[in-house]
Amino acid sequence: MGSFGGMFLAFFVVLAAIPAVRRVAVNAGFVDQPGGRKTHKDAVPPIGGIVIFPVFIAASILAGVNLVIYWPLFAALALVLLMGAVDDHNHIQAWIKFMIQFVAAFLIVLPGGAQVFQLGDMFGLGVVGLGFMSIPFSVFCVVLLINAINLMDGLDGLAGGKSFIMFGWLMAACAVAGDGQTFMIIGILEAALFGFLFYNMRHPFRRQASVFLGDAGSMALGMVLAWYVITLSQEPANVLAPVSVAWIVALPVIDACGQFFRRMKEGRHPFDPDRGHFHHHLIAAGLPVGKATMFILVIGVIFGAIGYGGVLVGIPQPALMIGWLGLWAVHMVLSLKPEPFVQRLSRLTK
Repeated sequence: MGSFGGMFLAFFVVLAAIPAVRRVAVNAGFVDQPGGRKTHKDAVPPIGGIVIFPVFIAASILAGVNLVIYWPLFAALALVLLMGAVDDHNHIQAWIKFMIQFVAAFLIVLPGGAQVFQLGDMFGLGVVGLGFMSIPFSVFCVVLLINAINLMDGLDGLAGGKSFIMFGWLMAACAVAGDGQTFMIIGILEAALFGFLFYNMRHPFRRQASVFLGDAGSMALGMVLAWYVITLSQEPANVLAPVSVAWIVALPVIDACGQFFRRMKEGRHPFDPDRGHFHHHLIAAGLPVGKATMFILVIGVIFGAIGYGGVLVGIPQPALMIGWLGLWAVHMVLSLKPEPFVQRLSRLTK
């Protein structure tokens, strides 16, 4: 099967499978009930992940993916999907989820070889090598991205749409670098994700999501994203500069860090749920869900253009890193004191 054949297969199988799986999930009571912090009004099946990723794995194998390279990713995906599906149905304690996330992270870092050995010339002092810190730093990055995408999954189409954009930038980098194999496999995931977004994102044919990603889907997206941003920014691929990766994944990572810091400063557990995320500020300012999602997706496109396009046109990596750190600092302040931002944005929305 050719690369485009795998993409078409993934798109149409997901597009056709979701309504059938949705009916089974509703009949079985496998639904996300409204109430509490949740904004949806009806029970919605969180089946996105358990449809997208089996299709992604099967289509990738049919397209000729090298299983010697990819088996750790597929094994880790199966582990995270199983854990996430159980959590979607009957919540798992946080420490158990963390333990399983770390096992999955070790799978893709050690046998999978997704290790961060260097951070590029981020500070103008030469390439920053990690040495003995490579493995723990890599595992930390994987677990951080798993949770960052999971925490972003708060509006219809947001986590899936933002992931679609981030993977799109990775595909663009592969195309420029001539890495056709990786371009093909990421393209299969993008096609499957696009089929899911037809049911999850608000658009003229759909007023609200009829299915959710679920913890299974959002955590799996974070893990696959971690696999690719690490492997593509290190040898032998060197498709992306590490500072480009920092910009491509900026919004979910910076927002997650801001929430962790704020909650700990308030004396709470860093994973205590609340409505303090960036997308919640947009809703509080009066933006409808669909427009808030599109606003964040446009920011994702811009950040990717700065990080990847900036390196391509010759902007020094230290300058891009300084800009990223400035963005991080601004968001930390926003996380602690969102009221001025919400008030100003509220005036604009009116």
